Amino acid sequence: MINIINRKAGILTLLLATSLISCKNKSEQSEQVISNNKKNEMSKVDKLPYFNTPDFAPTWSSEINELKELHKIPNFSFTNQLGKQVTNASLEGKIYVANFFFTSCPDVCIKLTKSMYELQDIYTGDDAIRLISHSVMPSVDTIEVLKEYGERHNINPDKWDLVTGDKEKTYALAREAYFADDLYKETKDKNRFVHTENLILIDKNSHIRGVYNGTLPEEVQRIKRHIALLKKE
Repeated sequence: MINIINRKAGILTLLLATSLISCKNKSEQSEQVISNNKKNEMSKVDKLPYFNTPDFAPTWSSEINELKELHKIPNFSFTNQLGKQVTNASLEGKIYVANFFFTSCPDVCIKLTKSMYELQDIYTGDDAIRLISHSVMPSVDTIEVLKEYGERHNINPDKWDLVTGDKEKTYALAREAYFADDLYKETKDKNRFVHTENLILIDKNSHIRGVYNGTLPEEVQRIKRHIALLKKE
């Protein structure tokens, strides 16, 4: 029994170490994406671009004939901290911010949760805005663990879903739908642990409209400005 516990502890320690190294290695890439987006914001503050590729190159709607041709977040189904299913239908017609985390993360995820909490506070009375955090360690982050985490961080389940589910589907969603795994774009290593500091803004039609460094407090205000633009569309 002791050996089993030690092995599990060793695995978790390795995962934590890998996630921290991953975040460090990709920090410059993330900063470049954010910098490019800020430049776009300065040039076209009245409307947000669409993001259809993993490099987050902006595409303006005037360049595409039909909205249906744009990249969209595909169908998904996960379970939240209350044991309820969360699907595309749950977020249909909503503007939402998504991120990827795990409850035992000692550093980056704490900052991400703080930024998401600020958004929860800003949009407490606005039913048009939702938040969703996908666990990248579903074997550990059970419904019970997510519920305890939510209570500890004063997360309102009516506004903010902490979801868990099939690991392969979660990783595919992170990499292929949200373009959230920067290093995967280079390595194509499906066995690598997914960890990202990005917050991703999705419009009411499931299109990606913004990407932000969730560890930076000032990015919350930029998300707020961008949500205001989306609400006018």
